[in-house]
Amino acid sequence: MVRGFECTGAAIAEAASEACFNSRMQTNASHTQGRALTTAAFATLLLIAAMMGANHVAARLAFDHGVDVVTAVVVRSTVTALVVGTLLLMSPVAVRLQRRQRLGLVAIGSLIAVQSVCLYSAVARLPVALALLAFNTYPLWTALWARLAYGHRPERRTVMAMPVIIVGLALALDVFGAASGLGAAAQWQQIGVGVAFALAAAATFGLALVLTQHEAGDLDGRLRTAATMSIVALLAVIVATARGGLHLPNAPVGWFGLAALTFLYGTAITILFTVLPRLGVVGNSAIMNVEPIFALVLAWAILGQTVAAVQVVGGLIVVAMVVWLGLRR
Repeated sequence: MVRGFECTGAAIAEAASEACFNSRMQTNASHTQGRALTTAAFATLLLIAAMMGANHVAARLAFDHGVDVVTAVVVRSTVTALVVGTLLLMSPVAVRLQRRQRLGLVAIGSLIAVQSVCLYSAVARLPVALALLAFNTYPLWTALWARLAYGHRPERRTVMAMPVIIVGLALALDVFGAASGLGAAAQWQQIGVGVAFALAAAATFGLALVLTQHEAGDLDGRLRTAATMSIVALLAVIVATARGGLHLPNAPVGWFGLAALTFLYGTAITILFTVLPRLGVVGNSAIMNVEPIFALVLAWAILGQTVAAVQVVGGLIVVAMVVWLGLRR
């Protein structure tokens, strides 16, 4: 893992998706304060994780009723950029950027745009919780990119966690088709594309984290997030325009899903930037990595998605290892 950079939140955005990225970056800024995690901060982090998990369930509702992935990214990123941009304008934050920082933000925003599309594409093809679990391999990708790009040796704890996470993920995804009874070939025919998208999201997210630390780590979290979300929204609009425009819901439940995913994500980010700094949340608040667990419960209750007991065990192994990584000093 990159020394000095604590990855917290799991798709947490998303993610995650970009939500994960934003939450990790902001909580990282609080790490230097050295304050203990209060009960209120702990509860707030759980709330954010639940909202992020619900965001992905809402996204699946939208995808099942006419919304495409790019449209979801356009709507969510645009609203989030406006919300965080408003917070930025209301605070005395300097907006002076060096050339290296500008280039870094463009690269990071582009990576988060790709990550957002890939993660939502995985959510559209896999059970929501399984898509998020595959995405939760991002700490391994972060360590790999830090080694390749900046020569950082992975920490011993990261090396120890790697095989355990892989085993847990194999169980969760039922890679041999034992739980489903389909066999390995048929199982991978069903999940292969979705898993590829989820792992691509994790890989691009890991690279974005590494670049953020080295190329834009000294920027205020609100400025970094507003710029990143604006770039994501711009790129998504360009792609949507090239593909003939937005694909809006074709049923009321689809509109509900699109509105809910936007509201949940925007609200979670707002809480993140306005409440958590006052609660003294530390930078390694790994509790947010329980997002797949919330997603599993919500997807079962709302979407009727179920997984086998052995897959639940695998998911718990992945989450436990990621939390263990996040709780290191």
